[in-house]
Amino acid sequence: MKQLIIIILFLLKGSWLFAQQEKSYIHKGNELYQQKKYTEAEASYRKSVEKKNQNVEANFNLGDALYKQKKFTEAGQQFNQLAGSSNSKTVTAQAYHNLGNSLLENKKLEESIDAYKKSLINNPADNQTRYNLAYAQEKLKQQQQQDKKNNKNQKNDDKNQDKKDQDKKNPDDKKQDKKDQDKKDQDKKDQDKQNQDKKDQKEGQQPNKLSKDDAERMLDALNNNEKQTQDKLKNKKLKGEKMHISKDW
Repeated sequence: MKQLIIIILFLLKGSWLFAQQEKSYIHKGNELYQQKKYTEAEASYRKSVEKKNQNVEANFNLGDALYKQKKFTEAGQQFNQLAGSSNSKTVTAQAYHNLGNSLLENKKLEESIDAYKKSLINNPADNQTRYNLAYAQEKLKQQQQQDKKNNKNQKNDDKNQDKKDQDKKNPDDKKQDKKDQDKKDQDKKDQDKQNQDKKDQKEGQQPNKLSKDDAERMLDALNNNEKQTQDKLKNKKLKGEKMHISKDW
């Protein structure tokens, strides 16, 4: 039983020393940060993180030190990781705020806007984040307008360049270009004419459609002819007229 107590006391003492080292590195890092020695502060915070990776203060301050050295990509990664792992809305809001700042410095405007919005979800009362969000949105609007203007200018430049290239051509080249275009136009006309002729020919092959009245008149005419023929045969029989039969032999 005494051995167990000794072991527990040893472990507690080790944990206490471990925690003291961790705090010492953070404290030293804070001093260096205040002195604007950001590279040295980063190194001290990293030692603290090595001792306890989940330490919020050390990770947050490490991100700040990276940001001050203009290592915006690394700082953004640090704040993004912190925001995703923290259970505190306050810490999450601050981490997303700093992530937005890092992205904004890297001119990733749409991503920074998204980060600021996530920060405000966790802390809607943060006016600084709200201001940064409005600033990023305005910068994005300006960028889109500039991109649109640049695209328009580029199209005009391409058009002007084509005209200059055309003007630089010698008369023979211009004549050849005109001949080529005339040939294309004539080929198109010929093709259109062929298509129209085929269409007309196809329509000409189709039987003429009779109207209902025309069909009835033709049917009546046929019936009248048949009736007249039958009447003639009847009359001949009644009169006893002889029928002339030609033999085939």
